[in-house]
Amino acid sequence: MQKKINLPLQEADLISLKAGDRVLLSGVVYTARDAAHKRMIEQEKEGIPFPINLTNQVLYYVGPTPGRPGEVIGSAGPTTSGRMDLYTPRLLEAGLKGMIGKGYRSEEVKKAMKTNKAIYFGAVGGAAALIARSIKSSEVVAYEDLGTEAIRKLTVENFPVFVINDIHGGDLYEEGVSEYKQ
Repeated sequence: MQKKINLPLQEADLISLKAGDRVLLSGVVYTARDAAHKRMIEQEKEGIPFPINLTNQVLYYVGPTPGRPGEVIGSAGPTTSGRMDLYTPRLLEAGLKGMIGKGYRSEEVKKAMKTNKAIYFGAVGGAAALIARSIKSSEVVAYEDLGTEAIRKLTVENFPVFVINDIHGGDLYEEGVSEYKQ
C-alpha cells in the first residue's frame, strides 16, 4: 500500500512514516544539487538569507533536462545524495524536513535528520522519464546561472518515493542488509 502525502510536510506525516514505506507526494518540492547547496551555505555565511523558505519543505536532488516541446520537464531522475551531506545538517537546522535522492547518507546527516525530525526519501534511479510524468510544473526560483543545477520549484502529483530514513532512526538500507544476512 502507498501512503499519499500532501506537501509541505506536516509533523503528523513525519511521525507516521517509517523506513520502507512507499509514498506518493503531491504539492511543491524544490530542486537543489551540489552547486546550489554550496552557494546557499556560502551566501548564508555572508549574511544573505536562503533564497527559499526551507520550513517544512522537501528538496529533490536532481538536475533535470529541458523538456521537449509541450513537456513541462525532461528527464528528472535523482542524483547521489551523499554529495550534499556536507551542507545538509545546516539546511535541516533551518527547517528542511525532507530530501529526495538516491544512495546512502552519512552518519552525521542521519543524526541531524533524527535531531531535526526530517525524512530521507529515495526515488528510483534509472526511471527518470517515468518520474518526470509526476511533475506538473517547473519554475526556476534561484541561481538561474547554474543551469540544470538552478533551484526550481516543482509542482508534483503522486510523485513516487519510498522512505529510506525516518525520524525514528529507521534505515531501510540497514534493515535490508540485516534481513539478507539472516
